[in-house]
Amino acid sequence: MTTKVKSLIIGSGPAGYTAAIYLARAGVSSVLFEGQQPGGQLTQTTTIENFPGFPDGVDGFQLMDNMRRQAVNVGADLRNGVVTAINLSQRPFVATLDSGDTIEADTVIVATGASAKYLGLPDEKKYAGQGVSACATCDGFFYRKKVVAVVGGGDTACEEAHYLSNLANKVYMIVRKDHLRASAAMQRRVNEKDNIEILYNTNTLGLFGDGGVQGAHLVRHKGTPEAQEFDIAIDGFFLAIGHRPNTDFLGGQLKLDGQGYILTQPDGSTATSVPGVFAAGDVADPRYRQAVAAAGTGCRAALDAEKYLAR
Repeated sequence: MTTKVKSLIIGSGPAGYTAAIYLARAGVSSVLFEGQQPGGQLTQTTTIENFPGFPDGVDGFQLMDNMRRQAVNVGADLRNGVVTAINLSQRPFVATLDSGDTIEADTVIVATGASAKYLGLPDEKKYAGQGVSACATCDGFFYRKKVVAVVGGGDTACEEAHYLSNLANKVYMIVRKDHLRASAAMQRRVNEKDNIEILYNTNTLGLFGDGGVQGAHLVRHKGTPEAQEFDIAIDGFFLAIGHRPNTDFLGGQLKLDGQGYILTQPDGSTATSVPGVFAAGDVADPRYRQAVAAAGTGCRAALDAEKYLAR
């Protein structure tokens, strides 16, 4: 079966739902496919305290459910399904769903987000939302006066560790190499903090704790005769080894930056390298990765798509 619309929205986080709200209110025929995780990564986050309008904070799942219901209430067409491929070389664009159905659309808004990279330890899933996080800005507040660990040795890890050092009593940096990969400026900021301790040549074997993270099993000089296992007591475990933009289904048809994020036009719009295709949220944002920022770009993408259709 083929469905024809003016605009196809791919992804259902803050960016996708916001775009759907704006297009529905503008009377633009559109459909949003929610993907494998309706609501996006925020549905697995507990209390969010930095999204405007919620003075007492809001549960991540509840926030996304609110956005979804708001989109439905204004007339947005939200559907289950995953876009597995899309042809951007023809007009209208043609997207293929996991069901085998196709969608023809004059414009496309890509809002598929970016997935945090994990170490692949079973304990990361076991303690998800109970001490394991991939966003210090989102969850750091809950670790005031506590002890946390940050995994990674690049700029992101140093930024996260520095941010957390202003909240937590102590921050461990778990670095698998014998040096930091971060820029000299970021290394200097980390080294100037008395409550940051860097554990070089160290890998994480697992986490432990009852009802939440209470510590980490580590090994120094893994795989060598000098290998030494030890434990540290921590309350929080933060992954800072990068994010992977969810762009595989695009098949290389849009220009990406060196990290794989979709490049948008330098004029500040959400337009991509293909006219009529727009990008919103974390899939085009390697820097901020915040829900409120994603919602803002969802608004912009909808307005850009509406303007494109008017032309």
